[in-house]
Amino acid sequence: MLDTVVSLPTSTFPPLALGFMGLGTGYLIYAPQELFNWPKRNADVDWGTGMWGIWLPGFFQFVAGLFIFAGLILFGTFKAPPLYMAGLAFTSYGIHWFAMGWNRLHGKVDTRVNVGMAVGFLLISILGTIVFLGAKDTPVAIIFILLICVYVADIFASLKPDLPGLGAVGEKALGLFHLVTGLWLMYMMFAVTLDFTIGFHWPV
Repeated sequence: MLDTVVSLPTSTFPPLALGFMGLGTGYLIYAPQELFNWPKRNADVDWGTGMWGIWLPGFFQFVAGLFIFAGLILFGTFKAPPLYMAGLAFTSYGIHWFAMGWNRLHGKVDTRVNVGMAVGFLLISILGTIVFLGAKDTPVAIIFILLICVYVADIFASLKPDLPGLGAVGEKALGLFHLVTGLWLMYMMFAVTLDFTIGFHWPV
């Protein structure tokens, strides 16, 4: 009984669309506030955006990342090596959004504590760009290039308590890159789902 080996067939359906949808929707929720100050932050708005941050970009990406790692490491259902980077990114960004959403739920948090986080996730974004450009997967590489822009802007936005002018510019840039990245992730959600289900390839 202890020697029983479970063998599962290879799957061509990694849960990429789930992660894209979660992160993209989270960015589209946060972008108007950062870019246009709409809706204006208050306790009710912070509660709403905090809950969405935990459950959409947080939970969706975390589930997608764990699913990919399980398929790669435990069950052998996924074989493409670049999916290891996808698993690392989805899991890491998901946990990151758990923390972001939790902080937003509790209202004002000193943004300077986000600087180290932004540096760490900037490095993951650079790593993802290298991996997917190397794998010649340009559409996914574009996601990570945009994420580099997000976290560079986040570094400056996080310094707003000490450098108000620079921080305000960084916050606007963060909102802009959240909006652009969110729209590209929505595009990728459509592209991946249509490709997997009916073999329709969207231009990229």
